[in-house]
Amino acid sequence: MSELQIQSVLQRIADALERQSPKHVVDHDLDQANAYIWNAQIQGLHPVHTVNHIALNMLQGIDLQKDILLKNTQQFAEGFSANNALLWGARGTGKSSIVKAVHAHINEKTPDSLILIEIHREDLSSMPDLLKVLSSTQKRCVLYCDDLSFDDNDTSYKSLKAVLEGGIEGRPENVIFYATSNRRHLMPRDMIENERSTAIHASEAVEEKVSLSDRFGLWLGFHNMDQETYFAAIRGYIEKYELNISEENWKAEAIEWTVTRGGRSGRVAWQYIQDLAGRLKQKIT
Repeated sequence: MSELQIQSVLQRIADALERQSPKHVVDHDLDQANAYIWNAQIQGLHPVHTVNHIALNMLQGIDLQKDILLKNTQQFAEGFSANNALLWGARGTGKSSIVKAVHAHINEKTPDSLILIEIHREDLSSMPDLLKVLSSTQKRCVLYCDDLSFDDNDTSYKSLKAVLEGGIEGRPENVIFYATSNRRHLMPRDMIENERSTAIHASEAVEEKVSLSDRFGLWLGFHNMDQETYFAAIRGYIEKYELNISEENWKAEAIEWTVTRGGRSGRVAWQYIQDLAGRLKQKIT
């Protein structure tokens, strides 16, 4: 036999042994923590024992959004029906913060009543596998995807549509899906326009794209803050962390900070507070 033939035989033997070897069993124990990250490569859940979150009452300028999402999540945690939610809008306006804050708030009131599971955008194709794992538990789980959007030639949105509502198996009763996005319809406008111009039945093609957003029962919009709300957010942080600075000084600095950042938002307010605390040599925890 030639060297190439020998290598081919050895490879087939190795492949056969691999198929016969016991598969790695991943522990899906959901009692380790109340937050997890889905690892699609090993089909397992990585526990997160300390979630980086801001207290719900510290989030300013989004009172209506807080009220709606909290009520929806609370009724879900209590075992009743609730809607999937799409949180859309400008960057830094509190979309991801509110999801984590609501999760923490509910668990503070009723410990271990709600699990938060983050799935990355690039792992959406593995969501059916994750749902099989979650369907085997009685725990109430919020499945969360941050910064969700789809670009040209990306067809993974079709599998997400099936998972949200239209599949044969459907979504497990103990799972709800929350997503944040900078786009209201999750698709760029030029992608939708391209579908309209090239399709045989343009209206049907556009409907296919837009209907993904329709699978979310809640649409919550987030927008940039006005100056008074921006000041209210900063004032709340200063009082909470007892930062030693006069109101006159921090307001002047906060206005200058928005100029360098190009706008006002919850994220900009928090970044200013981090800078301020560092300059004052005071820790914020």
